[in-house]
Amino acid sequence: MTVYLSREITPRLLRALRQLPVVVLSGLRQAGKSTLLQNEEGLARGHTYRSLDDFATLAAARANPETLLEGAAILDEVQRCPELLVALKRSVDEHRRLGRFILSGSANLALLGHVSETLAGRAGYFTLHPMTRREQRGATAREPFLVQFLNSLDLPSGKADPVTEREVLRGGLPPACLGPAEGVAEWFRGYVQTYIERDVRQLSQITDLVAFRTLAQLAALRTGQVLVISTLARDAKLNAVTAGRYLDLLETSFLIHRLPPFLKNRSSRLVKSPKLHFTDSGLAAHLAGITTLEPGRDDLLRGALFETYVAQNLAALLEAHLPEAQLGYWHEQGRHEVDFVIEAGRKVFAIEVKAATRWSESDLSGLRAFLERTPACVAAVLAYNGKEAVKLDKRLFAIPAGKLLE
Repeated sequence: MTVYLSREITPRLLRALRQLPVVVLSGLRQAGKSTLLQNEEGLARGHTYRSLDDFATLAAARANPETLLEGAAILDEVQRCPELLVALKRSVDEHRRLGRFILSGSANLALLGHVSETLAGRAGYFTLHPMTRREQRGATAREPFLVQFLNSLDLPSGKADPVTEREVLRGGLPPACLGPAEGVAEWFRGYVQTYIERDVRQLSQITDLVAFRTLAQLAALRTGQVLVISTLARDAKLNAVTAGRYLDLLETSFLIHRLPPFLKNRSSRLVKSPKLHFTDSGLAAHLAGITTLEPGRDDLLRGALFETYVAQNLAALLEAHLPEAQLGYWHEQGRHEVDFVIEAGRKVFAIEVKAATRWSESDLSGLRAFLERTPACVAAVLAYNGKEAVKLDKRLFAIPAGKLLE
C-alpha cells in the first residue's frame, strides 16, 4: 500500500480556498498534483474529482461544459480544454462561492494568456514543485531550517545528513524518487517519450520532434548555466526564433525554469541574462546521459546537477513558506558569481552551492564580493555537502546543504 506523503504547499492551498473562488495548481507532469488533490482531506472533501485525461470527461467538457461545473469540483489537466474556462468564469460570476473550484494542469496556466485573462481576479495560482527532501522523508510538520535561518541567522545544531548521489540522480518526481531503484532509468525513458509525444503536441504544433528533443537534451547539459539562446540554437542547428519558442514551451510545461539575475547592487559588470535550470535534477541527469556523480568524472556537470537539486528544493520551500520572496542569481562578468540570491522583503541572502564535502578560501570569493557590493545582504552562505555548520565572518557562513534543505 502506497503511503501518502504530505506536501509543503498544502497549508497555502487550504488558506486560498477560504479566500478565492478558484485555486489553480500547476506543475510538472507526475509531480504529484492528482495524488495531492485526491488524498489531502481538506482539499478533496466536498469536491467532485474529474480529469480531462479521461476521454469521456474531455468530450463532455467540449460539448456541454456546464455539466462539469455543478457544485464544487476538482478539474484536472484543464489545459486540454481551454474553452471550459469560459463556462467556468460565467459560473463563478453567477455564484461567487469561495473555494468552489480547484483547477490543475501540467502546463503553466499563468503563462497561457487566454487562461490567465479569463480567470483574472478570480483565481490564485500555485506551483507544485518536485518533492523536496523534507517531503520524501515525511518531515514537513516542522518549520524548514531555511525559514528559521532567514529570520534568526542562528546556526543549526547537530551534524547534517549529506545529500547523496542517489538523491540528485533520482530527483523529486514521486515515481522516480520513491519507487524501486532498478526501474528508474526505464521510467525516465517512458516519461520523456510520453511528454514529447503527448503533452508537447497538445500545447503547440511541433513539426520536428527530433529537433525539439535535441534542444531539450542540450538544455539539460546546460542546467545551472547562464542561458545564451544563440549558442544553444547553433548547437541544436535551429534558428534563434525557433530555439526561443522551444524554450518557451519547455518552461510552460515546467521542464525548465529561467532564474532571473539580481541587479540591485553597485556592480557595473553584471550579467543580465537569465540562468537556466531544469526543474528536476533527475530528469536533467537522464536527458544529459549522466548515470554517476563520482568525483573526477565530469565534475562540471556534477556540480551543476547538485546545484539544480538545491534549486528545486529552494523553489519549493519558498513557494510554500515564503511566497513573497524572490529567487535569483548574481554574476559579475569575468569575475565573481553567486548561485542563488533570495530577496525577502528588504533583506537579501546569498547562497553558493558546492557539491564537495570540503571547501577552500577560493570557494568564498563570490560570496565575499557580493557582501562587499550589497549592503542589504544580511547573510552569505556556502552550502557545501559536509556535516558541520560554522560562522566564518560577521555575515558569512558555511552550512551543510543537508541542513539548509532540512
